[in-house]
Amino acid sequence: MMNVGLSPRDKKQQAKTRFFIEGGIILALLILSMLVLPLAIPAFRLKLVGRFLAMAIVALGIDLIWGYTGLLSLGHGIFFALGGYAFAMHLSLQLPNNAIPDFFMLYGVNDLPLFWQPFYSLPFTLMAMVLIPGAVAAILGYLVFRNRIKGVYFSIITQAALLVFFNFFNGQQKLINGTNGLKTDTALFFGQRVGDTPMQIAFYEITIVALLLVYLLCRWLTSGRFGRLLIAIRDDETRVRFTGYDPTWFKVVVFAISGAIAGVSGALYTVQTGIITPNFMDVGFSIEMVIAVAVGGRATLSGAILGTILVNFARIYLSENYEETWLFFQGALFLLVVTVLPDGIIGWGRDVLWFQVRKWLGMDSTITYPAIADADDPDLNKIQDQLVTKE
Repeated sequence: MMNVGLSPRDKKQQAKTRFFIEGGIILALLILSMLVLPLAIPAFRLKLVGRFLAMAIVALGIDLIWGYTGLLSLGHGIFFALGGYAFAMHLSLQLPNNAIPDFFMLYGVNDLPLFWQPFYSLPFTLMAMVLIPGAVAAILGYLVFRNRIKGVYFSIITQAALLVFFNFFNGQQKLINGTNGLKTDTALFFGQRVGDTPMQIAFYEITIVALLLVYLLCRWLTSGRFGRLLIAIRDDETRVRFTGYDPTWFKVVVFAISGAIAGVSGALYTVQTGIITPNFMDVGFSIEMVIAVAVGGRATLSGAILGTILVNFARIYLSENYEETWLFFQGALFLLVVTVLPDGIIGWGRDVLWFQVRKWLGMDSTITYPAIADADDPDLNKIQDQLVTKE
């Protein structure tokens, strides 16, 4: 909702109030999720929550490229899985006496493939979780955006790329164990089994910290000039091009950042799931990520997190109690959001519910005619001049 009737002083006050409210909510959620939940729910449920929060990280990346830039990617499963494979390869190499993973023996491979060697190093692996998905996204984005491909064609290309990667990883039995994937729950990390409860709680806490850092990064990117350019590209790319900017590079950069974020998400999701397989590149899995963002609300960031948590809780609840119902519910949920809540839950709360609450409390300061507004507001004076000219 546009605050046309607010003076600059009111806008500053509103921004300050929003900052304190947002900060308070984040602090409360951090305390609840990091200190209270590990004591309040069983370890199995805590692991599920950890997965949902890891999924919320990739949802933030999708919100950057879709909500703010207007490019619907249906192939984020690629970057998500690349981050997961990077971490799983490092964990698979934590064996005594420089042994190689068992699956190599099954296929007659006696020497560790060359591209596995760098994953002995943890620092290299941590960088690879971010840089490899980001680099793949940058290359794919450059090839697409330099030809000015956008809209539904961009969505189709990302989905086609997803299928290519899915089939490629499925067929690499000798290199990455093909359809069987790489298990992580029995691997050692700093001398402890990854699947043990203390390690899972540690990964859960790391996931919360990573989610907070990625959220702050996305908030910083979208609140400044870079964010305004992304929105301008989304709303009218041709006009942005006429003003002297090259939208191609901005789209490549934001797509690479989005891919890198997905890589971090995939790594944290993998260690809390216990395995990484090519199914992480399944088309339905990537579409599910997009639905979560749509449910929460595009271009809101907090909506991406909220939508991911709600959709995944609904999936778990319905799949546990009504196994055959979930897919119908998923489709119905998407149709409901598109037709009734196009801006998602956060958009509805901001534009409808919050407006009604302010109205009931007598706090609605929206001025419908600029003549009675603050005379120092240049925007309102401009509107007033236009109205006078028309009269």
